[in-house]
Amino acid sequence: MSRWEPMLERVAHERYPRLVAHAMLLVRSREQAEDLVQEALVSTFTGKARFASLAEAEQYVRRAIVSRFMDSARKRGRERAAYERFAARPAVVRDIADGGLPGEVEAALAGLPPQERACVVLRHVEDLSVRDTAALLRLSEGAVKRYTSDGVAALGAALGTTVDESPLVTVTTKKMTAKEVRRGA
Repeated sequence: MSRWEPMLERVAHERYPRLVAHAMLLVRSREQAEDLVQEALVSTFTGKARFASLAEAEQYVRRAIVSRFMDSARKRGRERAAYERFAARPAVVRDIADGGLPGEVEAALAGLPPQERACVVLRHVEDLSVRDTAALLRLSEGAVKRYTSDGVAALGAALGTTVDESPLVTVTTKKMTAKEVRRGA
């Protein structure tokens, strides 16, 4: 057993509820607070910091919780600014078969949240790969897939259509709710 493991066990067992309560002052849900505490514990005890007492270790973890929260908030702010810059750009639509997108499709696109709109446009209008879209928007590939999926489902619900896998090929069907579209009903 390493020198730091007994201290980690003591902090985790004896101070965990207090640490979660501290984190809940910063985030909205218990799950987010628990994640924040876990990140802070990992960062605290994987470093070279050594603690003389349980109180000293707890205080260090509390500071790490606040640091992780602030890092996350700054990252979200940068992402939001990038999405807003992208969404504010004039839409450049390629000529698609008949010379552009129908007005109702453009209106439905405009109704999407910025990150979903960006992913749908880049993936299905600009025909970028998931990897290229992720790199351009500074997102994970999984986030691009999720935003694209949610955006396509919302477009389908707004337009009363389902979308084929090929870019912007639509097949008219009965009106479906967004929930039905996501389920594949």
